[in-house]
Amino acid sequence: MPIEPPETEIVTTWRVACDGGEGALGHPRVWLSVDRDTGYVECGYCDKKFVHADFAEAHGLTPGDDT
Repeated sequence: MPIEPPETEIVTTWRVACDGGEGALGHPRVWLSVDRDTGYVECGYCDKKFVHADFAEAHGLTPGDDT
């Protein structure tokens, strides 16, 4: 059974918050800083990837393609 890839979200800010998005099943809210060299950051709890819009194309994404 294949494992689903982590969720990816395109963001327009360099600082983002992640709480797992699952309500009571989520995780504590953490604030993450998008790396200005790579254009992304991954949550240490849920592995969700936040990609800055300026780097979306380099990561094979286009705005509106949040997965």
